[in-house]
Amino acid sequence: MDIRKTFGCNLKHYRSKLDMSQAELAVKMGVDRAHVSSMERGKQNVTIVTLWHAALAVDVAPAALLDDRTKD
Repeated sequence: MDIRKTFGCNLKHYRSKLDMSQAELAVKMGVDRAHVSSMERGKQNVTIVTLWHAALAVDVAPAALLDDRTKD
């Protein structure tokens, strides 16, 4: 699977587990809601810093967002 899609699926998975909206995640990450949507759809090449901010926002290790074994 494309690493961008893996990251996006995992981000959505962990965000949903927290019952957090895209808008709430965007605020925690300091980005626009549309950027979160684009990341979750696998349309963004995120930087390592963005990966770090996403992981902090959903309270997981950065590696968890890259794990291709995470299930929705």
